[in-house]
Amino acid sequence: MIYIVVNAIPIGIATLLGLALAQFIDRPRGLGGWIIALVSAGWLGAILAGALILAPPRAPVWVMTIGSAVVIWAGFVVPALATSLHLAGQRWQRIGRACSWWLAVMLVEAVVMRLIGLTPP
Repeated sequence: MIYIVVNAIPIGIATLLGLALAQFIDRPRGLGGWIIALVSAGWLGAILAGALILAPPRAPVWVMTIGSAVVIWAGFVVPALATSLHLAGQRWQRIGRACSWWLAVMLVEAVVMRLIGLTPP
C-alpha cells in the first residue's frame, strides 16, 4: 500500500475537490460529519487510485478511469449504503441522495487523479 503514500498529494487534492463539488447534492452535518466524510472520501480515493494504477489498458484511458469509479461505487458503495440506510429506517429518497453524493465524489476523484497523474509503486 505504499502507492497511497507515493500518491498522497493527488489523492488529497482529489478528495478535497470531490467533497467540494458534492456539496451541490448534500452537506455533511457538523464537524463530526465533515471529519467522517473527509476520512471516508480519502480512503475511497486511495482505493480508487490503486484501481487506476492497476487498471489494464484494455480500453481507452478515460473509459477505464470513469469505469473504475463507477464499478467500485456500484459494487461496494451502493450496496453498503442502501442496506445500512434502509435498516436505519431512512427513506429511499435519502438513500438515493446519499448514493448520488458518493458517485459524485468518486467521479471527481477519478478525473482529478487522472489529470494530475498517479505514480505506480
